Amino acid sequence: MAPSTQLSEIQQAILAGERASLGSLEVPEAYRGVTVRAEEVGMFEGMASRDKDPRSSLHLDEVPTPELGPGEALVAVMASAINYNTVWTSIFEPIPTFKFLERYGRLSPLSKRHDLPYHVVGSDLSGVVLRTGAGVHTWKPGDEVVAHCLNVELESPDGHNDTMLDTEQRIWGFETNFGGLAEVALVKANQLMPKPGHLTWEEAASPGLVNSTAYRQLVSRNGADMKQGDVVLIWGASGGLGSYATQYAINGGAIPVCVVSSPEKAEVCRRMGAELVIDRNAEGYRFWKDEHEQDPKEWQRFGSRIRELTGGEDPDIVFEHPGRETFGASVFAARKGGTIVTCASTSGYLHQFDNRYLWMNLKRIIGSHFANYRESWEANRLIAKGHVHPTLSRAYPLEETGQAALDVHRNAHQGKVGVLCLAPEEGLGVRDTEFRERHLDGINRFRGV
Repeated sequence: MAPSTQLSEIQQAILAGERASLGSLEVPEAYRGVTVRAEEVGMFEGMASRDKDPRSSLHLDEVPTPELGPGEALVAVMASAINYNTVWTSIFEPIPTFKFLERYGRLSPLSKRHDLPYHVVGSDLSGVVLRTGAGVHTWKPGDEVVAHCLNVELESPDGHNDTMLDTEQRIWGFETNFGGLAEVALVKANQLMPKPGHLTWEEAASPGLVNSTAYRQLVSRNGADMKQGDVVLIWGASGGLGSYATQYAINGGAIPVCVVSSPEKAEVCRRMGAELVIDRNAEGYRFWKDEHEQDPKEWQRFGSRIRELTGGEDPDIVFEHPGRETFGASVFAARKGGTIVTCASTSGYLHQFDNRYLWMNLKRIIGSHFANYRESWEANRLIAKGHVHPTLSRAYPLEETGQAALDVHRNAHQGKVGVLCLAPEEGLGVRDTEFRERHLDGINRFRGV
């Protein structure tokens, strides 16, 4: 299934550098998007999570182009990327995302557009603005953009110090429809940011969600407020989130202790400049004796290994996202007065830890979820300035999004996995070749691993 005639015209105008003409080209009535279907939410019933295959549930469908509302923009999507929320959506866990769409649809007549029997998924994009709705004055057709994934209403006072606290805060492409794994996406205009000119479409699409999440979680005062010299324990340090946390720790003068699961992933961390690396599989850490009981002796062995690497210091900050499997060890390992900051639970949501190590040692647990617009803008600015680099390891065509999601589901990936949407091949979209040449080693660090 190839792009429609109208989308082919849009694609060709972008590839030919004629972006100024996009405002005069007709917006297509339909486009191809990667969807899950409400009629299939029970397809994996009775199966273990690890056995659920996104290739069965993610479909490339032709869907109608949504009506453009005030404060919104339609974007021609050149590339997107896979995040864990797309994996969760594809296996219908912890609940089918149609519950989110139904709730959003009750908010207003405009949000009712999102409550459909199909869900176009994806929370990253790079592309070009096609149209803007009433009241949008910052962006215009032809602008090259990336999008962060915070969808927020801001009609409540709660979000006006930090938009992440808004009562109607949602993650675009996960809790809303018309996401980025598609040829066209619908976003709010305040999700848009300038595309870094030295990156290809697929490279520019890959940092979005994870880069902003790591920035808030580790750097922002809303997260761990990391400072120079902090020892930072980073789980999954070569993965989508951890690879950015590792870069922020190094750039910020902190001392990362990178936890990975293979020699190849350890080598990736060393390429980023990390010196202290723990291969948890090679060293045989088993934090759970069985499904119900953890092993504190393994926490102690793990803590001793950290102190061995750091010269006797415990972590000031633990960068948490695996959840159930590691959380007990994280609470134990943090130094007295230290911080455990968590943004996800990829191994399970129900955490268990020994509270004595928390209360008696004055530790803190901080919840951190994505990032507000300012934090996302700052994180994107660091990408544009070449201080932080994309961690793209490979890119799939839109037709193979299911396989891309399976890679992430089975942790068979490094960094981020990209998806080409309207971009016909990799390597397109670079505007500043001279700046790119100075940073090629960093940009390509995850390629081929």
